[in-house]
Amino acid sequence: MAWEYTEKTKQLFLDAVQGKPGTHLGEIENPDGIGEHGSIACGDALRFTFRVRKDPVDPTKDVITEARYLTFGCTSAIAASEALCRLIEEREYTPIEALKITNRDIINYLGGLPDQKIHCSVMGAEALEAAVFNWAQRRGVDLRKLGLDIRPEEQEEGRLVCKCFGITEPYLRRKIKELGLKTIPEITNALKAGGACMQCHHAPGGLQDILNEIWGFDPKNLPIMPTLPPRAAVSASQTPAPSTSAQAVGASPSGDGRGELSPYQFAKKVEKAIEQYVRPMLQQDGGDIELIDIKDHLIYCQLRGACAGCSGAGLTLKLMVEQILKEQVDERIRIIQV
Repeated sequence: MAWEYTEKTKQLFLDAVQGKPGTHLGEIENPDGIGEHGSIACGDALRFTFRVRKDPVDPTKDVITEARYLTFGCTSAIAASEALCRLIEEREYTPIEALKITNRDIINYLGGLPDQKIHCSVMGAEALEAAVFNWAQRRGVDLRKLGLDIRPEEQEEGRLVCKCFGITEPYLRRKIKELGLKTIPEITNALKAGGACMQCHHAPGGLQDILNEIWGFDPKNLPIMPTLPPRAAVSASQTPAPSTSAQAVGASPSGDGRGELSPYQFAKKVEKAIEQYVRPMLQQDGGDIELIDIKDHLIYCQLRGACAGCSGAGLTLKLMVEQILKEQVDERIRIIQV
């Protein structure tokens, strides 16, 4: 699926992966606060770190002076993380004030996100919360006395509802209320829960039961969600390894029944994505890209112009070019620099 991102989202992403001044992709050494959310197994992970200017008397008056992130994720995950750091630094927030930032603030800063990418903004807000909890422990700040109920144990304790993504019932209940999630698709878009095997959708104590209890729905009046074909019901831990056969090249990774692309069709789709998305971004900075060869899902490329001699060329190919081709063409694509 080709995602429609705002110009601001695309620019923040491009600036970050190219390491432009003022961007925040990286990690702070010896940070005052560190928090993580997500996991590589789920496809998205974020580590958030920040440094504060410490108040000599009252730690609650510490001010965040620097924020950084490392993320294993897509265009929206990087752009949302970048937006989070900018919001914090521009407003000179204390760690406690930073907790006021919601995923909706991040989405508004980006000018919007596709519904299926809302979870990227939630991931940043959750990592920030974990980092503030870490800062509070280091500085001896009792958040509960301040009326702040941060519960880092939610991911480790409580009944596991979504086994594919390791999401527990306490966490689900809190986020459903906070974000006003009313349907299973809304939960999946915001939290990824139920997005793989889907067995937790209507199982006893599953997503629909939790929604019914929170919002007082009458299950008899709720439509039954359609069941996808068996090929689509594959959990994150069961995803098959990419095939190297010519027949499998360009096959729809989601198994949605739309058929397979021939090697020729796959190559043309790659070329189109490069022309429409990749090349214009690189040309903004005096660079360009040359497509050298395509072998199955391996795309051999070479950066040209100003990008060729850049120290971050490899990062640009991996985080920018590869990610765009994954989103526009096929998630199994890998970029090889030549």
